[in-house]
Amino acid sequence: MIKKIISGGFLSGHRTCIISGIGILSAIGAYMVGDTDIFTMLQSVFTLGGIYFLRKSSETKGKNNGKNSRKIFE
Repeated sequence: MIKKIISGGFLSGHRTCIISGIGILSAIGAYMVGDTDIFTMLQSVFTLGGIYFLRKSSETKGKNNGKNSRKIFE
């Protein structure tokens, strides 16, 4: 039970997605409340979205054990 909690349980592969989503929601919330301006909110949203997509692209590259995904036929 403790091992499952420490390793992340059923959310172990989705931590980056959750953190990016919460960050985007908090940036939008801060704009709605009036704590930040539109430029700061957009900068935060694009940065957190970029982190999400970088994570997704690195997951697909790891499927081939670090090899190039293109097959070269000889």
